[in-house]
Amino acid sequence: MRVTVVLLALLSSFVCGSSALAESLTPAGVPRNQSLYVTMRDGVKIAVDAWVPATLAPGQRVPALLKMTSYWRAVGLAERTGAFRVLGAVGMVPTEDINKPEADAYGAQGYALVYVDVRGSGASYGSRKYPFTENELNDYREIVDWIVAQPWSNGKVGAMGCAYEGTAAELLLTRGHPAVKAVAPMFSDFDPWLHLVSPGGVTNEWFIRFWRDGTRMLDTNDLNALAKFKGHDADTLKRVITGVKRVSEDVSGSLLTSALALRAQNADVYAAARKAEFRDDPFGSGPPFAAFSSYAMKDAIERSNAPMFVWVSWLDAATVSGALSRYMTFSNPMRVVIGPWSHQGRFDANPFAPAVAELEVTKQTRDERLMRFFDAYLKDTPERTAGRSIEYFTMGENKWKSTETWPPSGVSTIPWYFAPNNALSPSAPAGLGASDSYTVDFTASTGASNRWRTQAQGEDVVYADRAEQDAKILTYTSAPLDADTEITGTPVVTLHLNSTESDGAFFVYLERVDAAGAVTYITEGMLRAQSRELSESQPPYALLGPNHTYTRADSAALVPGETAELRFELVPTSVLLRAGDRIRVAIAGHDASCFARYPTAGTPVISVMRDAARASRIDLPIAAR
Repeated sequence: MRVTVVLLALLSSFVCGSSALAESLTPAGVPRNQSLYVTMRDGVKIAVDAWVPATLAPGQRVPALLKMTSYWRAVGLAERTGAFRVLGAVGMVPTEDINKPEADAYGAQGYALVYVDVRGSGASYGSRKYPFTENELNDYREIVDWIVAQPWSNGKVGAMGCAYEGTAAELLLTRGHPAVKAVAPMFSDFDPWLHLVSPGGVTNEWFIRFWRDGTRMLDTNDLNALAKFKGHDADTLKRVITGVKRVSEDVSGSLLTSALALRAQNADVYAAARKAEFRDDPFGSGPPFAAFSSYAMKDAIERSNAPMFVWVSWLDAATVSGALSRYMTFSNPMRVVIGPWSHQGRFDANPFAPAVAELEVTKQTRDERLMRFFDAYLKDTPERTAGRSIEYFTMGENKWKSTETWPPSGVSTIPWYFAPNNALSPSAPAGLGASDSYTVDFTASTGASNRWRTQAQGEDVVYADRAEQDAKILTYTSAPLDADTEITGTPVVTLHLNSTESDGAFFVYLERVDAAGAVTYITEGMLRAQSRELSESQPPYALLGPNHTYTRADSAALVPGETAELRFELVPTSVLLRAGDRIRVAIAGHDASCFARYPTAGTPVISVMRDAARASRIDLPIAAR
């Protein structure tokens, strides 16, 4: 759902390795890179860039890996003139296709790479009212038809990618194409409404504005807006790139101009997402988010029985929630890797590591593992038996572990109760009537480098010492731990509270307080009070926490002054706290970094109950050690 990291990374710096723009023929006589239109069944032209191995020999057949995006398959490079010719010669401005390094790496291992602008985006024709329409998904199948018809194809295709590309790779399986053997969806949204756009029913206002603005710039090929957005001089930028890459036949640019004229029919994604207040609300003039979410296409995906290699982070929006629910729901052979990264795995985001830390797994290492995965299903060798496993990183301990079940064996749920004097206690409260009052501070924030903002540009996830922000919100802190304690799984919070307002959003943060008083963010969860009702209906997929439908019919406003129960999960985590650390639960009524304000006016005063009859608590998944 993000604006392409690849493009924005290019715009953030004009430095790139030098290479000749023109690609020579391979020994097989096939162009190394073909950029062309493939015409779909309804006449819509889809822009495709195909890269074959530089060493492709006559008669050689290779598998293809497919990457489909709505955020420019490639960037067009401007003709070098004057000083820019010199700058290009010394590597100060890009002189090679942005996909060439990846194509070189995979090509060296015998893979062709095929990059696609989905309909209504990039240099492709058509329009898009919402992501992943039936027309778009059917295009995927026809692109695979085109691939296997090429003289260099061995008839086997995989798909991979991050974010939108990752979801596209997964949804390719719904078309049932026999050539598609395996996919690798990475850092993608299994349930985009709940895990990104409206987590807990709380609108992610900042993200959907960014999504709208970024999509609009790319869809209209607006270099002036892109330059302003990145703080570059527009004239300078235009001497470096032309925008989205045109196909080879479009020398004059007239074909791209015609494609761009159709973009007026594309949805305003901010307006469409903002109106989807509940899970069952439509996305603009389209269907609800569920209609184009992976979980709703379970049967078709399972029928493919295609192995999946899934990569996510503990700290990338709530993509890890989706990855674990997918693993628990789908029967496909599946390997899941969960690390401490920003979106796309660009930065180490481990809050227990130094602020500037080397990646636990670099892109090169990830690519090598991806190639080994695809080798087993796309190369002309006997296919190995695909299994199911989760490989996960425990922060604080800084150790990789593996399991075939989730939660892992040996994990028990341990309650910690809110107690007097802002304490957090393993003992249940006695007596009646105890509570704590909190006036919502709408300046409380998780900052500009949090898990929700990394989805936009893949930037680093950095949470500063939370002590200053915790002074603005309600906290409960344990005594120092007697022994090392591992939390692995999904924390669930139960709040018994009343409010002076009929609407509200409740944010709960799990934190570590060290011996010096520094406060480290671990994870968070949130719930808009109107969606608090628990349901006994069959959920759409295996849940990690309480079952909320988030539908309009099941919504209910708070009654001011009347106590309500809110029970919801935090985003899963795996962390080791050391003896002497303290556990903190922090409760806020707003996060100014990203989320919409509830209520839109007024300042709620909240009372959190913590007595024997209404014991507010957090249930922590504690791993045996």
